[in-house]
Formats: sequence, structure tokens, C-alpha cells
Amino acid sequence: MKNVLLYFGSFNPIHRGHIALAEYAVEQGLCDEVILVVSPQNPHKATADLAPELMRFEMAEKACAASRFPEKIKPSVIEFMLERPSYTINTLRYLTENFGSEMHFSILMGCDLINTLDRWKEWEEILANYPILVYPRRGCEVEKFQERITYLKNAPLCDFSSTEVREAVERGGNTREMLLAEVADYIREKNLYTTSWRILSLNAALEQDPQNARLLLERGSCQYRSGSWGDAINDFNRCLEIEPDNQEAMQLKEMVYEILSYRYTDIYNP
Repeated sequence: MKNVLLYFGSFNPIHRGHIALAEYAVEQGLCDEVILVVSPQNPHKATADLAPELMRFEMAEKACAASRFPEKIKPSVIEFMLERPSYTINTLRYLTENFGSEMHFSILMGCDLINTLDRWKEWEEILANYPILVYPRRGCEVEKFQERITYLKNAPLCDFSSTEVREAVERGGNTREMLLAEVADYIREKNLYTTSWRILSLNAALEQDPQNARLLLERGSCQYRSGSWGDAINDFNRCLEIEPDNQEAMQLKEMVYEILSYRYTDIYNP
């Protein structure tokens, strides 16, 4: 029976740390295959950070193909085809019912996730029926279920997150140490995670949820960074209408006014 290790995640984007963990699992003989289960977009939650699911899968596909074990590290779209919102227990049940006679499934997750496992849907069934391998995260200790998991204390540590990768791409920083070349090329080709991409994503998210103060603040911040002062002020004002005490929106709005008053003293009209 094939031992398949499931690595769930948004992979937004997939980076060298993800692949290093998958390679470690294969190298240490912890499984026959590692399957990266790319999570779908939640249709009930506006999320501007998330790249389209097919693009995240294609990035994962490129990263897996460029790994040291491309025949044993592969991405999966299984959750794209199941009922949404996606729950891990539903995916596990589907896989077990359809492939359980030929595959044995286990789960790879970070120590931050094992500490919140008891908040997951039907987590007792997951813990009882699927071995869980936990990798370390810097600054994180396993606080729960120590006797019921396998802690991979020697697994490679990653000092950056997908969030930090996105931030580096947006500001034009060097991502060579974070991203495989194939993934970096894809991101450039599709113009992902840039300020302009993020504004478009926020526009779409705000169409679904126009009174979301957090999204308005984020879009205003993007407009601020791109020098679109009027659009930034409009978003900060709308944010403050919803949350009058939002200190960040107040401060950013004041900063825009200061820039305008300094640069355009002849036409500035407070």
C-alpha cells in the first residue's frame, strides 16, 4: 500500500520552504509521495491577498516539477472539485473512500496548526484516523497532542512566509532566496502580487463586500503607495465612515494631506 503524505495549504505563492519540507519527507522515507493539496478560494469570504486558485496550482505544479523528487512530489486540485467551503475532514473522507484500498494517508502540518487542530471541523476523527507529522516553526512550540503526533524536530526551518514573499514582490525586492526561478518567472509573467494586481483584487473583493473597512484600508494603503492620493483619501474616508476610530486610516489620511500640502502649496485646498 502506498504511503501518501498530504500537505494542505493555500500556497500563495508556493516557496522554497514548502518544497524543502516536501523533499525532506521523501528523503527521510516518511512517505512514498507528498501531495500538495492546494486549497480553493472560499466563495463566502472576500480575500484580496489570494491569487486565483488555478494560478496557485500552476505555480505549485512548476515548483514540484523543479524539486529534487518530481516523481514523488506533486500538487493536487482535489479540493477544487469538492463541496465548498472546503473542510479537511471532507477531503480526507473522499480520498479514503475512493483510494483507501491502495493508499494510506497521513498529514503534514506546522506546529502552529496542530495547536489549533481542536478548532477544526470534526477534528477528533482526523486525529484518530490519520497520522499527523508536524514540522517546526521558528518561535512556535507544540502545545497540544504531543503524544499523538510525530514531531519532525530536524525538518528544515523556513525564516519567511508566503506573506513576506508577496510583500517582497510588491516592493520589487529580491526573492531569489525565497522562490524557485520557475515560480518567480510565472509571477512576473502574470503580474501577480504587484500593487496594481492587489488593487484589482481589492476592487473585486469590495464589489462583494463594499462595507468592509479592512479592505478599504488596504486598498487605500495601496493607492497611497502608488501615489494615487485622491483615491487613497476616498478609501480612508469611507473606512472612517464605517469605523470612525480606526487610527491607521486616520494617520494615513493625515500623511496624504501633508504630502499634498507640501508638494502643491499653490493649489492645495484643505
